[in-house]
Amino acid sequence: MENIWLIGAGAIAVEYAKVLNALKKDFITIGRGHVKAEQFFEKTGNKVIEGGLDKYIDICPRVPEYAIVAVNVQYLASTTISLMKYGVKNIFCEKPGFNNPSELDEVIGVAKKTEANVYYAYNRRFFTSVFEAEKIIKEDGGMTSINFEFTEWSHVIESISQPAEVKKNWLTANSSHVIDLAFFLAGAPVQMQSYTFGELSWHKPACFVGAGITTKGVLFNYQANWNAPGRWAVEIQTALHRIYLKPMEQLQLQDKGSVKVYPVEIDDHLDKEFKPGFYLETEAFLSKNTTKLCSIKEQANHVKCIYNKIMGK
Repeated sequence: MENIWLIGAGAIAVEYAKVLNALKKDFITIGRGHVKAEQFFEKTGNKVIEGGLDKYIDICPRVPEYAIVAVNVQYLASTTISLMKYGVKNIFCEKPGFNNPSELDEVIGVAKKTEANVYYAYNRRFFTSVFEAEKIIKEDGGMTSINFEFTEWSHVIESISQPAEVKKNWLTANSSHVIDLAFFLAGAPVQMQSYTFGELSWHKPACFVGAGITTKGVLFNYQANWNAPGRWAVEIQTALHRIYLKPMEQLQLQDKGSVKVYPVEIDDHLDKEFKPGFYLETEAFLSKNTTKLCSIKEQANHVKCIYNKIMGK
């Protein structure tokens, strides 16, 4: 009997299906449209129950132990709420779990009422490069400082097919991947000064700069200019090394007393066979090994103490 529901049949759902198949898990996929359902079957070999989640719930199927939410960002919160109200206790939702951050309040309320466990999928926490970086940080006696960049390519985003409401919240919808990873490694900020400037046709502000200190005593700074060239990057400093996650799928080091930056070999076969991080994060969720997952409580704190401040709110 299927004990896992996969909600959605788009590109991200396909990636989850590949992992579930590799883990030899029985699951059902619930989607809406016929075209995506056919494409999903062609790519995964798994059929899709069409018509959407609410229609499927109407026939009163057995409540699954787990659900993975991989729908479009504007439906993440409402889908999670529908699952919790139906009785699903363990939910793994694509980041950030909402479109407008204000939607998270209702999700939290329903989660408390139904005693559901909700986690958000920040797959970069599960990159092989990040695991190796954590090992080096520990061997070196801890992190002393960190800087990160979450510049977005505005000229590309402006033309992509996404609703204006999604682009308006692009920092949480997309850039939060980088921000989440930085503070996952360095600890949550206890002090932070943030500055913003400028605007784009689809987002305000356009430039972000900030700095502070975390619960682990790590100094941090960040910058992002969405109206200039740039890329996502995390750079970590220890007493012995500068660790580069730039791009974040790869690991590079600079030794103390040297200017040479060199790549570190990592066993990243899972990140190449599947969408990076997806195999290990899905495995962690299904085995209830949730220590590295972003909980709903942690996400609420991130919205209040990190994302809103970076946005200048």
